[in-house]
Amino acid sequence: MKAAYVGIDILYPALPALYDSGCDIVRIFTCDTDNITEFNTAVAGFALSHKIPLSKRKIVKEDLYGLLNEGCDFVLVGGYYYRIPIIDELPIVNIHPALLPKGRGAWPMPVTILKGLKESGITFHRMSEGLDEGDILLQEKIPVYPDDDLRTLSSRQNACIPDMVNNLTEDFYKLWDTAYPQGDGAEYWEMPKEADWTITSDMTALEADLILRAFFGYECIYVNRKSGERFELIEGRVAKNSDKYEGVRSFPISDGSIVCNRVVEV
Repeated sequence: MKAAYVGIDILYPALPALYDSGCDIVRIFTCDTDNITEFNTAVAGFALSHKIPLSKRKIVKEDLYGLLNEGCDFVLVGGYYYRIPIIDELPIVNIHPALLPKGRGAWPMPVTILKGLKESGITFHRMSEGLDEGDILLQEKIPVYPDDDLRTLSSRQNACIPDMVNNLTEDFYKLWDTAYPQGDGAEYWEMPKEADWTITSDMTALEADLILRAFFGYECIYVNRKSGERFELIEGRVAKNSDKYEGVRSFPISDGSIVCNRVVEV
């Protein structure tokens, strides 16, 4: 089969899995990222090393018809900043890091942790006009543990992807034709806002730990209520053993402190 791939590094295991499945990848699409907290370097590097044409501009319908002219059978999407147009002639499968129909939305992983859910997963679904509303082709569940952070949760989700891609390509058209509606219980989770990743000096260690874990690897805002100072913390942790964190910066909270060595004053 011939396929196109769309994505950034957040769901990168899907791209080499698609290649390893025997699909002929005719084109790869990605988009610009900050390459500080979100990256496109692995996807771009794969395209370069395998001599696959790469595009970073926003996908338009003409691109999809161009894929059809190249004999493309389907498109697989693994994280993308823009809405992709839909055409009837070309199947598009989206990989979504949640157990749809719960967790529709652009960034469900932090919300999974903030909600204290005990289960998450990966869903492969038909891309549709409604965001994350398309019929389901494949779905895998994973546990969410009490001490999970965004990185460990994402890693466990990504570990499911290669086998799911292989299952997808083994009998693509049967899966596409037998995809089933998402059913009742749909939940759309709004994109987290700055207030969701802001920690203040009067918060408890428990409150701060939840936020730091939910957005681990991304910027969290720390506000000192007494001094008014604001900082961006990346990969901050609540201090549990002061000896363990020698040489890193410390930020007070009501019953402890946060330690972090990736700090920007804002």
